[in-house]
Amino acid sequence: MSRKIAIDPDASTSLPHDQGTRRVLYAKVAMRLVPLLIVCYIVAYLDRINVGFAKLQMQDDLGFSDAVYGFGAGIFFIGYFLFEVPSNLLMKCIGARKTITRIMILWGITGCCMAYVSNATSFCVLRFLLGVFEAGFFPGVVYYLSNWFPRQRRGQILGLFMTGFPLAGLIGGPVSGWTMTHLTNVANLAGWQWVYIVEASPAILLGIVTWFTLDDGYEHAKWLSPSEQEILRDALRAEIEPMQKGRTGLLSGVLCDPRVYLMSFAYFTFICGTYALSFWLPTVLHSAGVASIERVGWLTAIPYGVAAVGMVAICRSSDRLLERRWHGAVCALTGAISLSLLPLLAHDLTATLVLLIVASISVFVTIPLLWALASDYFAGSAAAAGAIALVNSLGLLGGFVSPFAMGWLKQASGSLNSGLYLMTGLLALGALAMLCMRFSDRSRYERLQSGLAAPR
Repeated sequence: MSRKIAIDPDASTSLPHDQGTRRVLYAKVAMRLVPLLIVCYIVAYLDRINVGFAKLQMQDDLGFSDAVYGFGAGIFFIGYFLFEVPSNLLMKCIGARKTITRIMILWGITGCCMAYVSNATSFCVLRFLLGVFEAGFFPGVVYYLSNWFPRQRRGQILGLFMTGFPLAGLIGGPVSGWTMTHLTNVANLAGWQWVYIVEASPAILLGIVTWFTLDDGYEHAKWLSPSEQEILRDALRAEIEPMQKGRTGLLSGVLCDPRVYLMSFAYFTFICGTYALSFWLPTVLHSAGVASIERVGWLTAIPYGVAAVGMVAICRSSDRLLERRWHGAVCALTGAISLSLLPLLAHDLTATLVLLIVASISVFVTIPLLWALASDYFAGSAAAAGAIALVNSLGLLGGFVSPFAMGWLKQASGSLNSGLYLMTGLLALGALAMLCMRFSDRSRYERLQSGLAAPR
């Protein structure tokens, strides 16, 4: 690997604006947009993974097998897959504010309805609808942020936004454990029913907040002065115009691009690893000897909390070096090794917790690194929203494959070991796919900055 030289993200000589002015402006924009979007993502991710905690009581109450649970947990992503691209294309027409408001209110209502699941059919139908209504949120935000921040800042901003999912685990574990322990039989509802209500209802409120606070783009932001809007416009134009030469704006061009499917495959493997941890982490800790559900909740917060810090640090390194491939590949391989060691140390709680921490940091961070690479590549394309949604929807099929395969293998073999080995192999393939993405190398960025870049 060639030697990397740190690059100041404010050092572009193609823009006439003062470096300090730009730094202050981007901090202002980040403080305005990112905290709200992180909170929204925390609530969204809670609605995806709270089924992992609810399983500890719901599975016995309703008589679900591990295979039924895995299928129901994963069918969320089938609904997500089917409606992902249409949702993002609709966002291009109606704007981010209406899209995110619609998504959050509908998924909040559906998430609350999960409390009244009574059999396998209603469980699967509501999980499917939850995926339908949440479709478009994540790629919509990725596309939205790429219209505010230029490439050299995008990795860190996306990494910051994506700390929402480890933060969801950090918050959701203790909240789920406490709720299932202390709210059982309140209003004649089981603890697992209260988990769904407590963790889904904030989405409805956040949908209303989004309607009144989110702007569709910097040109609509009244809290920015005309000169600040000009700085943002110039920065984005400086990176987009060279990349538009020879780049098709049609979604049909995206569909014929083999790089799209390489990114989608890598994302698929990373999603498999991510949801293997998210859906089964409480079960792994329970199997390691933690009997108390409330204690399981507190212990799950540790890997997620450390992962949130690690994600930001690794993404900052990626931005500083303007390098995505090796960061992503090394992290994916580290996550694979950690998961492969879990079965060997399954009865040692301390060792299990350490491995879960390492796996959480390394697996979770592959997602923002992959999206930084994808948003860099699609920048300047008129079909960017649809292209990002396509990669996301194809990759998110891993969210169905992972829990279903692990649930089926657990039921067939009596343990999670075979499922963990499957995820190990997939993450190793994802690391290889990341290394094959030669179009993300730094030399391309240098040519882009000099105005000479052309797509390769």
